[in-house]
Amino acid sequence: MKLQHTLAAGLLLLSLSLSALAMDLSQAMAALGPAKTSGQLGEQPNGYLGVVSPGGSAEEIAKLINQARQAEYQRLAEENGLQLGDVEALAGQKALEKTPPGQYIQINGKWLRK
Repeated sequence: MKLQHTLAAGLLLLSLSLSALAMDLSQAMAALGPAKTSGQLGEQPNGYLGVVSPGGSAEEIAKLINQARQAEYQRLAEENGLQLGDVEALAGQKALEKTPPGQYIQINGKWLRK
């Protein structure tokens, strides 16, 4: 019985510490520039971020920002009577064009340094 309580307490502490480590959207936005500059993340033609080089917080940054992007794309699509895929494609094209030299973009499924 004591072992069960100890395990339960340990699992509770682990889950609390993991959630405390979780990044929020504002932290992800702050980390985006450095992650793109270091080559961990890049822009894709579908309007979303992709992980170029896994490691650190790259996957979590991409996940949080992509969720926010998708919500905004959906809002824009509904507001303008467009399909979500059309908004994503337009956003992707703009993101690829705006990406500064030295950062990564995905062309034909391959990551290229612009």
